[in-house]
Amino acid sequence: MKDQRQERSRSPRGRVETDEKAQYDKRKAEELDLHDGHSAKDLFEGSLNKTGYTYDDLICMPGQISFGVHDVKLASYATKTIKLHSPIVSSPMDTVTESKMAIAMALQGGLGVIHTNLSLEAQVKEVSAVKKFKSGFILNPVCVQPTITVAQLDDLGKKCGFTGFAVTEDGCMGSKLMGLVTKRDTDFVLDRQKTTVGSVMTKMQDLSAVAYDGVDLAAAQKQLRDSKKGKLPIVTKDGQLVAMVARKDLKKQADFPLATKDKNGCLVVGAAVGTRPSDRDRVAALVAAGVDAVVVDSSQGDSVFQHDIIRWMKKEFPDLQVIGGNVVTRQQAKHLIDCGVDALRVGMGIGSICTTQEVCACGRAQASAVYNCAKLARAHGVPILADGGISSPGHIVKALCLGAGAAMCGSLLAGTEETPGEFFYSEGGVRLKRYRGMGSIDAMKKGSDDRYFGAASTVKVAQGVSGNVQDKGSVAKYIPYLIQGIKHGLQDIGVQSVDSLREQLYSEQLRFEIRSAAAQREGGVHGLHSFERKLYA
Repeated sequence: MKDQRQERSRSPRGRVETDEKAQYDKRKAEELDLHDGHSAKDLFEGSLNKTGYTYDDLICMPGQISFGVHDVKLASYATKTIKLHSPIVSSPMDTVTESKMAIAMALQGGLGVIHTNLSLEAQVKEVSAVKKFKSGFILNPVCVQPTITVAQLDDLGKKCGFTGFAVTEDGCMGSKLMGLVTKRDTDFVLDRQKTTVGSVMTKMQDLSAVAYDGVDLAAAQKQLRDSKKGKLPIVTKDGQLVAMVARKDLKKQADFPLATKDKNGCLVVGAAVGTRPSDRDRVAALVAAGVDAVVVDSSQGDSVFQHDIIRWMKKEFPDLQVIGGNVVTRQQAKHLIDCGVDALRVGMGIGSICTTQEVCACGRAQASAVYNCAKLARAHGVPILADGGISSPGHIVKALCLGAGAAMCGSLLAGTEETPGEFFYSEGGVRLKRYRGMGSIDAMKKGSDDRYFGAASTVKVAQGVSGNVQDKGSVAKYIPYLIQGIKHGLQDIGVQSVDSLREQLYSEQLRFEIRSAAAQREGGVHGLHSFERKLYA
């Protein structure tokens, strides 16, 4: 018997099988030798996992490019049912997202989450403004009273960046339209301190073009073109102003094929709520207004208060997309997944204006938090939003590389035209806007202390700061710049979609390397006496 086995092993067929196996083993070894860097599993779960990593600690290894940057698709899920074509979500901060930002984000294929530092009525109004938005119509135009002076109008124009205004009876939208005032009406006024707008405006009865409520955009555009005027007011039969169409907007008006819309063709919008008993009434009102997603806004999301309100929301409103958080550990994530969340918000203490880690000694490096939470959430079919620590398109690429469905951005979007607040100038002439953390004393005084469980406390402990950020222009230009940067990042990695990126992450084909402090300096701008950074042309 032994001789027979030896004879078979010496047979040609046996030698062929042995040679094939040897060649296969050699090819696999060569393939492994060609894999520079480390897999995410090795970095975050293997023997190297002795520290927390953030985005700047890591660099992605490039792959082979066999396609153009225009072939890269960024479609990804922010929640179980909300799909974004641009994986960017604006943070629910009171200096970042209200209706203007939410509209701009949805038009660009992202999502805006309206902050909760508002009264219930005001937050509902902001959500309704997004859901009622029609591309091309200005539903919240700046109005003035006829009694203000031309000098006051000049100051308003500098703040707003335009010179044409609707003049209404009480200076508010929804009241009777008295006329329009433009630069042409005020150019040659000498005594600007005493002359009122009402005395120089083009009165309602003299306007050559006025449309009535119910007009569609195409008809409004034609009427505006024929009138050769800068603005077309839209009024009710009683003369109350309900909207405006601007020639300037028509000139730059384009279709938004990537816009995030619901099944009825309305823009998708999210809103933040707290965990107080009264927030249940807020949720019900927001749902009635058409909100698509509710974010439970808490700095530490693994609390019985959040568990209770998530379970209540999923029971009362099964179709509502509920985003829980913030979490940074797998255990925290699992607790909220068990409560029924449709997405998780990941990040604690890593925002540019956040001091939670400094004050409370609690949190986690963001890259480690995103990878660990995303891997566990993926097993349950729950997307995650990488919230915080994003200061460049490259950081968004890294967040996606670590398993995030989208990046939630605050400071990255702060300072754009669409954020709440007014621009002002520094002593050096730089155009700035206010930006503050929801854990700052200023924001807490307005109501955000609930997200830090501090409502009943007599001493408020700040977990954030207030500051200023430089003007970034309009989201209409800024988001396309970010998206193009993300596309270039995926192209360099060698993947054509976020889904492919995720497949490579979990099959360990996607490789990373840890960067030293010197490597991080080398990877940025260096060696120059001075330089000017232009984000986009």
